[in-house]
Amino acid sequence: MWFFAVIFTLLTLAASSQDTVYARKVIKKLTSKECFGRGYLNNGLEIAAEFISSELKRLRAKPLFDRGYFQQFYFDVNTFPDKVSVTINGKALNPGEDYIISPESGSLKGNYKMRKKDSVTYISEEGQLAISLKKKLPYSVATETANYCEVDILKSKIMGEIKTAEVNVHSKLIKKYPNQNICAFVDGKENNDSMVIFSAHYDHLGGMGKKTFFPGANDNASGVSVVLNFVKYYAENPPKYKTVFVFFAGEEAGLIGSKYFVDNKTVDLKKIKFLINLDLLGTGDDGIMVVNGAILTKQFEILTKINSETNLVKEVRKRGKAQNSDHYWFTEAGVPAFFIYTLGGTAAYHDVHDVAEKLPLTDYVDVFKLITEFADRL
Repeated sequence: MWFFAVIFTLLTLAASSQDTVYARKVIKKLTSKECFGRGYLNNGLEIAAEFISSELKRLRAKPLFDRGYFQQFYFDVNTFPDKVSVTINGKALNPGEDYIISPESGSLKGNYKMRKKDSVTYISEEGQLAISLKKKLPYSVATETANYCEVDILKSKIMGEIKTAEVNVHSKLIKKYPNQNICAFVDGKENNDSMVIFSAHYDHLGGMGKKTFFPGANDNASGVSVVLNFVKYYAENPPKYKTVFVFFAGEEAGLIGSKYFVDNKTVDLKKIKFLINLDLLGTGDDGIMVVNGAILTKQFEILTKINSETNLVKEVRKRGKAQNSDHYWFTEAGVPAFFIYTLGGTAAYHDVHDVAEKLPLTDYVDVFKLITEFADRL
C-alpha cells in the first residue's frame, strides 16, 4: 500500500512539473526578443499570434471560425520605430531602465533649456517637451499622437535640478494596425449548446525604439500559458460543456479585442455559462484576487468552498466590478464572468523588468487545479 501511495505521489508531482515545464516554454517564447513585447514593432504581435495558433493546432483544439483561429480587427497605434535617446544635463540615460517616452508623444529632436514647474515636473521654454520624475516607469499604449513629447525619468537617476535636456524621438502613428483575437474550442461530452470560456490577452506593450522592449512575462505571458495548459488538459479530459479558449489582442490599448468580440456577438452570449479571464498568473504568494467575486456571490462561494476543502491557495479575495481586463465587456453584456489574478511575489509591471527568468510561478499548479475544479462544478 505504501509503495502505491509513493508511486501515485511521484506521478502527481511529475504531472504538476510538466505543467510548469510547458508554462516556462510558452512564457520564454512570448517574452523573447523575437516577439519584441508582443506589440506593434518588428511584427512582434504577429509572431506571438502564430506561435499560439500553432500550439492550438498541435494540441488539436478546433478553430472557432470556418476560416481558422483568427478574428481580425483594426485600430490606430502610436509607435517609436527608430532609436530614441535622452540626455539630461549632458548625461545620456538608458531607455527603459532610466526613462520611457510617454506613449502618446509626438516626434521631437533638439536640445532644450528646462524650467521647473513643480517638484517632479519640468517644461521646456516653448512647451514642446515635458519631463516628469517618477518612482517607477510603467509603459502603456496610445492610439493617437500628441503635439508634444513627454519623457518620464526615474527619479533616483536625477541628482539636482534639470537644466538642459537633449532628446531624439521619432514617433509614427500606424493607422488601422491589424490585430487578431485567437479563438478555439473543444467539444463537451455532455452539452455543446452551453459553453465555458477561458480567456487571456496575449498582447503587451511592444517596444520603444530599435532595442528596448517590454517582455510582459507576468502580464500576460503567464495567463496565456495557463489557458494553453487548459487546452492540453481538456484535450485529455473532455469537459462537460463546450469549452472555448480566447486569446485577446488589444487589451493594453483599452480592452479593444474583447469589446470587438462581444460587440460582434462572435458567439451567442446567452449560451455562455461562465467566462474565466486570466491575467497576471505568475505569482500567488499571497493568494488570488477574484474580480466580480463580490457580485457573483454564489459562484464565489463555490470557489472558496473548493479552496477550503483543498487548501490550494493561501487566500481567495474578492473585488466588485472593475474595468481592468477583458472580462469587463462580457460583464456589461450580462455574461457571468470572473477575472482572476495572483497576488504577491513580484513588483515588475509594465516595465522592462517583467522578464521570464524572474517569474516565480509560485502557486501556478495549485491555481490551475483550483480553477479546473471550479469549472467542473459550475
